[in-house]
Amino acid sequence: MSDEKKVSNAEASEFFYPSDEIVSNAHIKDYDSVYKRSIEDPEGFWAEEAEKLEWFRKWDKVFDDSNAPFYKWFVGGKINIVHNAVDRHLKTWRRNKIAMIWEGEPGDVKVMSYHALNREICKTANVLKSMGVNKGDIVTIYMPQIPELAITMLACVKIGAAHSVVYGGFSVEALADRIASANSRVLVTADGGWRRGKVTDLKSIANEAMDRSPTIEVCITVKRTGHDVHMENDRDFWYHDLMALPIASPRCATEVMDAEDMLFILFTSGTTGKPKGLVHTHGGYQVFTATSHKYVFDIKDEDRWWCAADPGWITGHSYLVYSPLVNGSTIMMYEGAPNHPYPNRWWNMVEKYGITILYTSPTAIRGLMRFGDQWPRRHDLSSLRLLGSVGEPINPEAWRWYHKNIGADKCPIMDTWWQTETGGFMICPLPVTPLKPGSATKPFFGVQVGVIDEDGNEVAAGEEGKLVIKRPTPGMARTILGDPERYEDTYWKEYAEQGWYKAGDSARIDEDGYIWVIGRIDDVIKVSGYRLGTAEVESALVSYPDVSEAAAIALPHELKGNAIHVYCILKAGVKGDQKMANDIKKHVSSEIGPIAKPEEVHFLESLPKTRSGKIMRRVLKARALGIDEGDLSTLEE
Repeated sequence: MSDEKKVSNAEASEFFYPSDEIVSNAHIKDYDSVYKRSIEDPEGFWAEEAEKLEWFRKWDKVFDDSNAPFYKWFVGGKINIVHNAVDRHLKTWRRNKIAMIWEGEPGDVKVMSYHALNREICKTANVLKSMGVNKGDIVTIYMPQIPELAITMLACVKIGAAHSVVYGGFSVEALADRIASANSRVLVTADGGWRRGKVTDLKSIANEAMDRSPTIEVCITVKRTGHDVHMENDRDFWYHDLMALPIASPRCATEVMDAEDMLFILFTSGTTGKPKGLVHTHGGYQVFTATSHKYVFDIKDEDRWWCAADPGWITGHSYLVYSPLVNGSTIMMYEGAPNHPYPNRWWNMVEKYGITILYTSPTAIRGLMRFGDQWPRRHDLSSLRLLGSVGEPINPEAWRWYHKNIGADKCPIMDTWWQTETGGFMICPLPVTPLKPGSATKPFFGVQVGVIDEDGNEVAAGEEGKLVIKRPTPGMARTILGDPERYEDTYWKEYAEQGWYKAGDSARIDEDGYIWVIGRIDDVIKVSGYRLGTAEVESALVSYPDVSEAAAIALPHELKGNAIHVYCILKAGVKGDQKMANDIKKHVSSEIGPIAKPEEVHFLESLPKTRSGKIMRRVLKARALGIDEGDLSTLEE
C-alpha cells in the first residue's frame, strides 16, 4: 500500500495555476469566503441567487425539510424555466442575440436568435396543445441531436407539460419501457439522424416501441434524413406539416408553474440494473443549474458555449439546454460523431464558430487523443478560454493532453463531478482554483461532502472511503417517478440518521482538501485484501504510450480472491502482442505497486459502453465469466 500512497502524494502535489487575466475577470475571485457563507447560511445564499431570476410569485419559504428526504425548495414560489430561459431575454437586447448555432453531421447549419427560438417554441407548443397535451402530462421525446429536440423540450415545459427525453440511440425495449413508465400519450421523434455518415433509423424503432405501448395515441415526426418510413393513419403526423397549419401560432402564453411542479423526468443510464425515472422540478433545479453554470464556467455575454453532450442525458438537459439559455448564452449543438469524416471535426467547429468554452467527456477526449496532436494543431483554437470535463473521473494523462493540445496550456479545465440525481455540479473548481490533474477539486457552493468508512466515520486525509453529500441542495431530484420508496431506499436510507445522501462513489480527500473521485463503489477491485479503484488502474494503463483507452475488472482467483484483468484499446495503427502485454503489466506495477499488476491483458477494438460513454464493466465481467450480461438496453451499438 505504501507504493499506492506514494503515487497519491505525487499527483496531489502537482498544481496548475490560472492566469492573472482569468482571475481578474472571474465572477467569483475568492472561493473560500463565498463557500463559507454558502455553508453557514445556505438558505440566505440560495435566496440571493434565486432573486437573480424572474418569478411570477416569490416563495414563502426557501427550504422545507418537514417530510425528509422529500425536500422542497422555494415553497409557494411560482415560476417557469422557459420564462427565464427565453421570455425574459425578449425584453432586452438579447432578443436579437444568437441563441443557438447548430451543425448537422453532413454539414448543414442553422442559426437562431432568441426571437427566432421563441417563435419555434411557441409554434411547437401550440401544436402539442392541439394534440391534447395538458399541464402535468409527460411527453416522450426520442430524437437525434437536432434543434427540434431542444425546441420540443422547451415547448412542453412552456405549456406546463413535463418531458421524458430518451436518447436517440436506445433500443426498442428501452424506449417502450420508458414510454410505459411515463404513461405518455404523445411521442415526438424523427425519421432518423446522421451518425458516421450513416442514417440511424429512429422511426422504425419508434414504430416497434409504439406497438408495445398502448398509451401512445399521437406520434409527431421530424423529417431529418428523408428516407422512407412507415406512417400510420390517425396516429402519425409530420412535424413540418403541423407547423404549417394555422394551429401553429407563433404566440403562446407561458404557463405559471409551482416551484415544485415536475419539469422533466430522466432515466439513469442503468449501469447498475433497472433504470430509475428521476423527477426534477422547476424552481430549485433552475436556480442551482443557472448558478453553477454561471460561476463554474464564468459565463460572459460574449461567450459561445459548447456542451458536447446529447440532451438524452442529464448533462444535455442541465448544461446544453436549460442553464445556458437561462444565462443568455449562445449555445452550440452538433449532431454527429466527433471524428467524422476526420478526427478534426470538433477542432474545425471550434475555429469556425469561435467557441470560447468546450465541455465534454473524458471518453471523447481519450478517443480523440488516439489520433495524436497533429489534428488539433491544424486549427486555430485560440478562441477557447475554458475547458470542461464531465461523466467520469478524467485520468491525469488525458487531462494533460487536453490542457496542452486543446487549451494551449492556458485554459483551465473545469473537471465536474455530479449525477443525474443531483441535477448540477457538486464537486468542481472555479476558474480561479489551482488545479490538480484528475481531481474534481472542491465542493460547489452550498454543497457539503464527506468521505466515510463502513461505520460512517470520516476517513483520514488520503484514505479512500464512500462519498456522501451531507445536506440536500436545490437541484436534487425530488423522487423516482411512481416509486418514492425506491428513492428513499437507494439514496437516503443508509444514512437517514445523519440526513446524508449516498452518492454510490468512492473517493479520497488529500491533505489540501482536494477531492479525488475514484469511481462507482461497484468499480472497486479487492486483491489480496487491498482495495483498488478501477479508475486508478485505468489511469495507469492509459499512461502507457500506446494505450488510448482501457477498462479494468476483477475476476475470481484461487489465491488472491480476485485478480485484475484489463482490456486495452491501442492507438491508431498500433498492434498488440504478448511482449506489449508483459510491458503493460510491468508499467502498471511500477505506476501503482505490485498489488495492481494485471493478471491478463486483452487487446480490443472497442469497449462496451453506455450511450453516455460510461464503460460497462459488468458486461466485460459477465462475458469473461460466461454468464448472463443482464440489461443491455443502454449499451451503445
